[in-house]
Amino acid sequence: MTEKMKNILLVIQREYLVRVKKKSFIIMTFLTPFLFVGFYAAVIWIAIGSTDTKTVEVLDESGLFVNQFKDSESLVFRYIDKSIDSAKANFKGSKANALVYIPENVLDNPKNVRIYAAKNVSLDLKNDIEKTIERQIENIKLTEAGITRKVLEDARVNVRSETISLNEEGEKSSSSGAATAIGGICAFLIYISVFVYGTQVMRGVTEEKTSRIVEVIISSVKPYQLMMGKIIGVALVGLTQFVLWIALTVILMGAAGAIVGNQMGGDQEKMKAQMEQVQKGMPGGGMNPAASSMTATGNDNPVAEVLSAVNSLNIPYIIACFLFYYLGGYLLYSALFGAVGAAVDNDADTQQFMLPITLPIVFSFVFAQMALRDPDGALAFWTSIIPFTSPIVMMVRIPFGVPAWELALSMVLLVLGFMGTTWLAARIYRVGILMYGKKVSYKELAKWVFYKI
Repeated sequence: MTEKMKNILLVIQREYLVRVKKKSFIIMTFLTPFLFVGFYAAVIWIAIGSTDTKTVEVLDESGLFVNQFKDSESLVFRYIDKSIDSAKANFKGSKANALVYIPENVLDNPKNVRIYAAKNVSLDLKNDIEKTIERQIENIKLTEAGITRKVLEDARVNVRSETISLNEEGEKSSSSGAATAIGGICAFLIYISVFVYGTQVMRGVTEEKTSRIVEVIISSVKPYQLMMGKIIGVALVGLTQFVLWIALTVILMGAAGAIVGNQMGGDQEKMKAQMEQVQKGMPGGGMNPAASSMTATGNDNPVAEVLSAVNSLNIPYIIACFLFYYLGGYLLYSALFGAVGAAVDNDADTQQFMLPITLPIVFSFVFAQMALRDPDGALAFWTSIIPFTSPIVMMVRIPFGVPAWELALSMVLLVLGFMGTTWLAARIYRVGILMYGKKVSYKELAKWVFYKI
């Protein structure tokens, strides 16, 4: 091993061990997956386990809506036979959450329906009440026109298509929703990591320069070796964190999916039984075709559907590409962040040089959102090839399928881009790391690039 490589490895070891031994790193590495899974588990649990039942009084002067409002686990409707003034006077003592007033001329003036409450009712409750009234009015008018509700129900169809990829390997089930979600998550993680770990490099260089520790360090290693060791060391810290996050999240999501799946599976059996009882009481004594089809298929478990959609993607391939583009994007930008840290004396002075570096990153995230809508468009193609935007945009396209030559071209250009930015950053770093007490401008940085030392 050459002396140059040995020095870079020593710097890498120092940067890596100093950071991974910090309590903040250990806590956040193991806590983040639990927070992520816990957040979604809490949302699902609240959605499934909410049992807050509300009571709604219905005053129907028209007599057209008797037994049209159906009770549910969260809503109980109670019909009353009073004048509207009496109903409003007794509303506070009734402990009801809302009072629905349907006037006698509701067919001619449906906008005269009123909902009274001690405070504003939820939008869902308001929509449920309005939809029920609209549906009954439609039934009455359709009956008068000689059309029954059953005719309309039979005419309605619920189309659910399955996407299938046709390639050299043959037909393979795919999921546009899963591809969009996975691509968006990967792009967002790279976007955040470039900022977080790139800033760590910049601040680390600035701190060493300000404390004059760097003068001692470069007596043993060259500035280029120090910069490369620092960049790669921080990259390995981020890579370690991502690998642990992925592993822990997969384990926790698998456990949470099994628990939630069993819970939702039991709830669906209950819903299926309730549906059959309701259908038996409908005119005709049987289930309509749509309901029958739904019951026959079992209305697949949502958790199982999500897992099936994810399994339709080539996850190992996506993870491998993610790690490559994470490292490539980080290395490309962290070299520039390191150069900025070497050029200034404190964090306040970094702001003037941060804009040219952060703009391409921000634009990449914007382009990635556009690429989600058209993964094969011209904008998505070019921004996934250009090294400054490819780490984020290409990760959006990969789950949808990218031709091998495009992926290879993007990777090669990203490596060349990293080599170019590293060369540029090293030229600035070697001069700036020992420069103190001088306000640096872009013109000055340009001169540093061509200095011969």
